Amino acid sequence: MSDIFRGILREFEQDKVVAQRKLSARYALLYEKLPRVEEIDKRLSAIGLALAQMVLHREDNQDKRELLKVESEELTKEKNGLLHEYGYDEDFFEDIFKCGVCKDTGFADGKQCNCLKQRLIAKYFEMSNLGKVMDYDNFDSFNLSYYSDMTDPDHGISPRANMERAFTVALKFVDNFDTDFENLLLYGATGLGKTFLSNCIARELLEKGRTVLYTSSSQLFRHVEDLRFGRNQEQLNSSAILNTAYEADLLIIDDLGTEFSTTVTTAELFNFINTRLLKKKPTIISTNLSPNDLARMYTDRITSRIYGEYTLLHFFGDDIRVGKKHGLIQ
Repeated sequence: MSDIFRGILREFEQDKVVAQRKLSARYALLYEKLPRVEEIDKRLSAIGLALAQMVLHREDNQDKRELLKVESEELTKEKNGLLHEYGYDEDFFEDIFKCGVCKDTGFADGKQCNCLKQRLIAKYFEMSNLGKVMDYDNFDSFNLSYYSDMTDPDHGISPRANMERAFTVALKFVDNFDTDFENLLLYGATGLGKTFLSNCIARELLEKGRTVLYTSSSQLFRHVEDLRFGRNQEQLNSSAILNTAYEADLLIIDDLGTEFSTTVTTAELFNFINTRLLKKKPTIISTNLSPNDLARMYTDRITSRIYGEYTLLHFFGDDIRVGKKHGLIQ
């Protein structure tokens, strides 16, 4: 178990302690105003204990069991009636837990709760400094005026019209994320908005409660190498991150092609792409490489899956970062 995971579990333990204090205080107020509810709760606890002891001691007394169940149902009905009569509905306990699904345990139905997954993802974002970037990389700050409206002779449309199409595809990707399985390949020269658009998608989905892992290809494959050759702690951290790369609702691999390529990283890239395709988990890949460059750098198994299963978005035009630096773009 990685230090990251241990730290987050400690946070959940602290949340549980705080929630239990709130719950105790809330019940104290309730019992003060409605003593009968406290009597009912004590009796329900006693019934639950009695039924458990019957199972434990294999006491085969069906009549007694049925009487206890009937009494429990009647008391529960009486309790709910009292709570409703005096205005104590479900909202009275609603704000006790940060997560109402897992009750701040991090686990629901024997599996990691989405809130636990999201805390892990947030920690990974913090490690990659993406959290700060997303403060200003969002769809609302997208500006088409950065792109020329002059038709590019090599592509038959202007960079602005092309980027408007890419922006529309990105919005549709987010809007239909839960219903339409789609993967994106963003390719083109540096400074044209590939990373920005990926960040916009990541932010929107994170705000919708989806798990998103954003990583550069060099970071991702460094974890692959650490898992195989690193020290124990590096292996633990890398194992957690790579597992998330397979399981996150969305995986974003930025700057594919900048990693130090080996047979190990190439094989792992295929595993990421193929496994997520089989599991119907969307992936976004951005790269400065052209389709021909990708074909030369990676195996046919990889490129055939990308070109067959991904929507390709080509970015072209003038480098926005350079334009801003030299005052050509405001």
